[in-house]
Amino acid sequence: MANHQKDFLFVLIKSLTKSEKRQFKIFASRLETSSNTKFIELFNILDKSETYDEKIILKSGSIKKIQLSNLKSYLYKQILVSIRLNIPSQNIRYQLREQMDFAVILYNKGLYKQSLKILDKTKQQAIEHDEKYMAYEIVEFEKLIESQYITRSIQGRADELVIQAKELNYRNTISSKLSNLSLQLYGIMLKTGYVKNDEEYRYIDDYFQKHISKLDETKFGFREKYWFYNANLWRSFLVQDFLASYKFSYKWVTLFYDNPNMIYLNPVFFLKGNNYFLESLYMLKHQTNFKKYLTLLEETIQDPKFPVNDNITSLAFLYVYNNKLNYHILEASFKESEYLIPEILDKLKLHSNHLDEHHEMMFYYKIASIYFGNEKYNESIFYLEKIINNKNLSMREDLMCFSRILCLIAHYELGKDYYLENQLKNTYKFLLKMNDLHEVQKEIIKFLKNLNNFYPSDIKKEFIKMRARFVELEKNTYEKRAFLYLDIISWLESKIENRKMSDIMKEKAKLNNR
Repeated sequence: MANHQKDFLFVLIKSLTKSEKRQFKIFASRLETSSNTKFIELFNILDKSETYDEKIILKSGSIKKIQLSNLKSYLYKQILVSIRLNIPSQNIRYQLREQMDFAVILYNKGLYKQSLKILDKTKQQAIEHDEKYMAYEIVEFEKLIESQYITRSIQGRADELVIQAKELNYRNTISSKLSNLSLQLYGIMLKTGYVKNDEEYRYIDDYFQKHISKLDETKFGFREKYWFYNANLWRSFLVQDFLASYKFSYKWVTLFYDNPNMIYLNPVFFLKGNNYFLESLYMLKHQTNFKKYLTLLEETIQDPKFPVNDNITSLAFLYVYNNKLNYHILEASFKESEYLIPEILDKLKLHSNHLDEHHEMMFYYKIASIYFGNEKYNESIFYLEKIINNKNLSMREDLMCFSRILCLIAHYELGKDYYLENQLKNTYKFLLKMNDLHEVQKEIIKFLKNLNNFYPSDIKKEFIKMRARFVELEKNTYEKRAFLYLDIISWLESKIENRKMSDIMKEKAKLNNR
């Protein structure tokens, strides 16, 4: 499980590859003097330690407690400097920044012509790679130098720089407005959740239209299109418009596949777009396209040109394996998917420092769903209780809610009356405390409240009534997301028809396959 209370220096050292550690030691040896060998000793102690423990550090004798704070700060900085000096040369952003630094050095030495030559070349590279913020910064620096380096061509040059500055500033302003809108919509979702009625829908729609009404999509470049699709996607998520989610996430992903160089320059945006696109396909139950684009995503990640670092590797694991589980749930191939579980658990440990607890709990919920679909209820309960018993976690109520409901149903399937009664009370109390219950959850509360009062001969009739009610709720735009967490209709049908839930889900999956 990710521990966000770990010492930053310790986590940084543990994140280093063997190559980076070797590079740091070579770098540090150049700095080594009789007065600063302690920071190298601190590095070696932390590198060998399994956990961060100041007692072990102080036990060495050479480092005093009063020195430790400053020594850690110094070591942290030197590690980052070492990594910075060994950034892969193919990273265009680092190349641009490096050239900018060179231009500043030349400017400070009064070598204006040499500085301008570097800036002009760097600016063209920045524009070619859609790094407009960097290009604007370069133009502003060029304007500063030109104001001091007087030539006969200054008039024409000044006009050219002013035009470039205006164009870049306009495009950067559009990107900034759209990225702000995207972040604001995301913030609304975290604060209030998905819209629950027509009034909330109109508020979000009016808010969105107000911010984009004056924008002309036909004039957008790559980055403006990216943020435009991003903002539209969050709007569609908020109002639970699955078709719009599909439309704009598809445009997002296609934008990258049509500009493959941008995949390698912006791998995080590429990965996130694919994850949202696959999520949209999952919500719409488009199995064929889901499998097609998941395969394409894996192939792209495995391409030797695809960037590799700790952050990208962790995100790739998160999105690929999350969607592998989604695909098996989508086609109800629960038995065939169990091979993924040991792989996921191993990789969760490997990436524990880079993933938050919410994503870890989401994996546990999907693993529990796989086991539940395979009628391995004890295993399902094991992973659901990891979510339910996590007292340190602040997560979306819907995940906690359906974890409890699925756990309750698993206990029901096992016929554990004592545990069932206890689970029923706890789940009922939790649901009552939830803010803004949806109709699906309200109906579940009613059903759970009376579950133990039904005569055995009446249970099937009650299941039939509940199924009819949920079929109606599934048609409601504001309720259908709940059925993605828990296919309660298929479960009810399995009880009514006395068949395996997985068989019923597979039949539905074949009918929906497209």
